Amino acid sequence: MDAIRVPKVEHVTINKSGITSRGTLHLTAHHLIFRYDDDKLEEMWVTYPLISLVNRLPQTLSGQSPLSFHTRTFETFTLFFPREDEASDVFESVKELTVTISVTQLYAFIYRPNPPFPNNDGWSIYSPREEFGRMGLGTRIKAWRFTEVNKDYAFCPTYPAKLVVPTRISDTTLQYASKYRSKCRIPVLSYLHWANYGSITRSSQPMVGITQNRSIQDEKLIEAIFQTHVSPDTRVSSGPVYGATTTNLIIDARPTANAMANTAKGAGTENMDHYKDARKAYLGIDHIHTMRESLAKVVEALREADAMLTSINSDLSGQISGISVLDRQALRRSGWLRHIRAIIEGTVLISRNIHVNSSHVLIHCSDGWDRTSQLSSLSQLCLDPYYRTIKGFEILIEKDWLSFGHKFLDRCGHLSSEKFFVSPIENPGSGSGTDAAQAFLASVQNRFASQQHIKETSPVFHQFLESVRQVQRQFPTRFEFNERFLRQLYYHLYSCQFGTFLFNNEKERKTTNGLELPLSERTCSVWDFFNSPAEMEKNRNSDYDPSLDDPLNRGSGADMGVLFPNPKDMRFWNELYGRTDEEMNGRIIMATLKPEELLDVEDDVSIPRIATPSNDPMPPSPNAALAPIPELTTQSLGTPYPIRTPSPSAVGRVTSTGSSATSSGPPPSADIYSLSASSSSQSPSPHQRGKPDFLGGAGIGVRSVWGRLSSNASTAFSAVQGAYAGVAKDLGKRVGGNEDEVPVKTAEMHTREMLSAWGEAPADPLTSQVTSSFSAMSVGNNPWAPGQRDVNTLASSRDENPWSDSTVSQQKLPVLSTDLSSSLPLDPTIPTPLRRMAASPTIQKKDIAQPIKDPPENPGGTDPLGVGPL
Repeated sequence: MDAIRVPKVEHVTINKSGITSRGTLHLTAHHLIFRYDDDKLEEMWVTYPLISLVNRLPQTLSGQSPLSFHTRTFETFTLFFPREDEASDVFESVKELTVTISVTQLYAFIYRPNPPFPNNDGWSIYSPREEFGRMGLGTRIKAWRFTEVNKDYAFCPTYPAKLVVPTRISDTTLQYASKYRSKCRIPVLSYLHWANYGSITRSSQPMVGITQNRSIQDEKLIEAIFQTHVSPDTRVSSGPVYGATTTNLIIDARPTANAMANTAKGAGTENMDHYKDARKAYLGIDHIHTMRESLAKVVEALREADAMLTSINSDLSGQISGISVLDRQALRRSGWLRHIRAIIEGTVLISRNIHVNSSHVLIHCSDGWDRTSQLSSLSQLCLDPYYRTIKGFEILIEKDWLSFGHKFLDRCGHLSSEKFFVSPIENPGSGSGTDAAQAFLASVQNRFASQQHIKETSPVFHQFLESVRQVQRQFPTRFEFNERFLRQLYYHLYSCQFGTFLFNNEKERKTTNGLELPLSERTCSVWDFFNSPAEMEKNRNSDYDPSLDDPLNRGSGADMGVLFPNPKDMRFWNELYGRTDEEMNGRIIMATLKPEELLDVEDDVSIPRIATPSNDPMPPSPNAALAPIPELTTQSLGTPYPIRTPSPSAVGRVTSTGSSATSSGPPPSADIYSLSASSSSQSPSPHQRGKPDFLGGAGIGVRSVWGRLSSNASTAFSAVQGAYAGVAKDLGKRVGGNEDEVPVKTAEMHTREMLSAWGEAPADPLTSQVTSSFSAMSVGNNPWAPGQRDVNTLASSRDENPWSDSTVSQQKLPVLSTDLSSSLPLDPTIPTPLRRMAASPTIQKKDIAQPIKDPPENPGGTDPLGVGPL
């Protein structure tokens, strides 16, 4: 109580969620309590371990001294004190009560429920023999056994006292194998599948090092694990055995680069040349530091939103309410959902290999107590319906997190740090230079010490709870507990009200560890609280249907109780962050979406998707080179453009901004987009309102593109263009054919065909999308396109074309300059074979479908190219 400088402060103003109220602040040994003057408002109780950051702010214009508090439950509130000394006393008191040097100073060692909980078996809810016996150990299968090699925690201090290993492996072999694994955490059994003999084992990384060390004992141990479906007294077959072939997996949860980099520290990853009948997979899940920084970015976005909302309400005096100022782009940049997705993808891989392939999986990361616990427990949650009940979920946490040594004390940062209490420098101009230097040195030393202390913190178990919430949201009828149960569990993870999550391993919890009594006799278990009748009633899921988990169910959609969540369907747990779903994830219209179209596999899952039905217009893309622009048609002249909208098959590729998602890959096929009857407010430009349609008309050929060209050079160019178009047409006959169909991704090889298709309607639907893109771009990029002229000039442009033919204006004209029916001029300077054929008297009528037309003479009567007569 000596740390409490001021136990009570009256006339304090609190601002929380943009709402300002007045009340009285109370400081106790373990709680900060704010009692509102308005009796209708409930008191606010905050345990000190829940406080994550306190900022002492400068005085306001009205003379008040504010303190800003941020909690681990993602709440933010600011207290305004009438006097500066009161704010200073509260700041120092809260800092001394929050930053502790011993676990015994936490609230759990003082808390006593009143009245006591009706259940008092929380510390003994998990029994290794009962749980592994439920899986079939010793009855259904005898290939596994309990070992007492770690009964006094001397073999491995971070492992449980009772371990399950293959029956064929002796304790002596385990002793040798332990020297090859980091922290002596050898591969041991965590789960035995009920449908087959598939198993999940877990360990730490091997000590391979730069010299590529190996351990025969470790190799024999893993080989025995992968053959536990065979009776121990049966000779192992030399041939391939189902369940012990290459479907057996060694899962390295780390990114490949991280695993290889650890070889410099003497560790690394398995050399698969020495492990028979197994494959290895890297999951690419980042380490604890990356996860801590990712969540910090999410928290920063939430704090900025709270600060902006407070500023808005302060400036407008409550005139605006219910607005959302949360930056969802900042949430996306945090990468938090991307990390959740990587964990879910690894979970699906493990679950499928166990249940579908009837094989075995060994999981490890670096030390085997962070990412390994996440993957192992989530896989069991999906494989075994028992772990989706309230009691089963509690046993799962006891077994794979508490018993196998997840470092709750270090990862959760229960002892806090002075780094999280920020105060401005007081009286910077007073005192001597020596005092200032000493104060600065002390602050630097404290900062470095605090920084070293918090390097071990990381939201690993928080990430596990969010992953469970993702699965629960996708399968709402398969869990006995509801969302509130997970949220309450997260709260008590940091509240330190119970002793369950206070230490790093089973040894520290079950031994005295310097205490007078074991932890189970000095604190209450959180499971006693959750199993009380009042909490059970609140945490039950009313939609839970256990009949869906019947393994004998052969009905439509039956899955034998095994769940395979969709890694693409990831959303922020908005209830945990105190926000609405629309505020954090955006609005998603699910009416026209199929499950597989929710997120594209190549897309960032953290981007909020706003799907638009196919009957709603989408705004045109500002970049014609990236988004297709609808072709002009003769029927659309003088009317607004039709707007392209995505069909239902492409809805999943629409971003939150409403524009079509683009990529560097091949252009989409023609059936992705459909024309909508909706019209745009954009009016056509002057050169698009004329009568003739030079670039998009279905009945206008290539010659209309060059119709306005009257110079001699352009005439020659048109002839060359026609020749190249003819070659492209011959080569392009295969496009869209049944036998030699050219895929869309090779369409860029037919550039001349696209060039010749300017002004033509594409005949092949496979290339219609690409052709329309070129046709659209030609409006602004074609150097020979008509300039800006008035409507009358453009209307008469067809009459001015010296090579126009009104009788074929509505027909699709050939583009080959060698076609005798083409009205394009032949090059007058080259004696082509066609010209010689026309002059030959032996040519037959059947060889020429139509009379050969000589090129028109120059209206000026002069030599068009100045080369003289042929």
